[in-house]
Amino acid sequence: MMTRVLYILTAAVICWINFITIDILVGLPRMGGVIGAESIAASIKKSGGSLHGGYMMGNIVCSPDASAGTLLAACGVYAAGLPGGLAAVILVFIGNRICHDSGLAGTTGALTTTLIIYAFTLAGIGAEYFVAGMIIAILTIQGISHVHASRLLERLWRSRS
Repeated sequence: MMTRVLYILTAAVICWINFITIDILVGLPRMGGVIGAESIAASIKKSGGSLHGGYMMGNIVCSPDASAGTLLAACGVYAAGLPGGLAAVILVFIGNRICHDSGLAGTTGALTTTLIIYAFTLAGIGAEYFVAGMIIAILTIQGISHVHASRLLERLWRSRS
């Protein structure tokens, strides 16, 4: 039982680092890139959070970004192995087109996650741990505290340069 918990926590950390790094490098905290992202950012700012962290959170909610790509890739690899992960990459890319988003974050997140999870499955850590881990990773950014998560995201955004 402890091994499973450690696998889930390890997967959560790997997924968190993957999706946050990609979203920051692509510039999601810069501004609201899709419809609705600016409204979410303004609401988070009004409640005491960070505007730029709010932009990233708004972009995450309004279009398939690296977190969505990561979760869909984890589900795809779990359901059908490497081909399932690659199918998730294509679906995220299509989802981005529907949202009029460039798709760089979501598609990159899905692709890197597919490769990461596939490598870990070869090492004996199953994709199911990454599905659970990704849900935990998303929860830390979108579900626990918008104010604190937005501030953390802005700090990470500012420290990248």
